[in-house]
Amino acid sequence: TNINVGWPGKVHDARVFRNSGLFRWLQEGIYFPDHKITVGDVEMPIVILGDPAYLLMPWLMKPYTCALDTEKELFNYRLSKCRMVVECAFGCLKGRWRSLLTRSDLTQN
Repeated sequence: TNINVGWPGKVHDARVFRNSGLFRWLQEGIYFPDHKITVGDVEMPIVILGDPAYLLMPWLMKPYTCALDTEKELFNYRLSKCRMVVECAFGCLKGRWRSLLTRSDLTQN
């Protein structure tokens, strides 16, 4: 997904995110303060998925790095599958609603 956020050149998504209003709001607990969802019989917190470059936060799930045992490798594999589902969903949305490919003059408020 490509979004122009006003950063020149190649800047990693994690850096742009870390300097965004959304990051600050998540840090302050404005989004997902204590919201949970129930899947089957399991109650889970709402989280954002990130790659290894993102900072590990209570509300951001990222893969393990370094010295991976079997359990961590399995976690990383499953997290990767989740991220692929999200990427595919955005691809479908862009294919269905072409307006998502153009600039939107909206504010964050």
